Amino acid sequence: MTVPRGHAEVLEDGSEVKLGIWLTNTKSRRAKLGADQLKVLADRGLDWAT
Repeated sequence: MTVPRGHAEVLEDGSEVKLGIWLTNTKSRRAKLGADQLKVLADRGLDWAT
């Protein structure tokens, strides 16, 4: 999954989530994530989480 850093999603309630920044930060901090957290991300298609 590739998402540009500047990508944002608008949720149904009108709030905005900066998905690109969240993914970049999460990927750079993956060494600090627990095995269960990495499994959830891998199950959602993030290859770097395996």
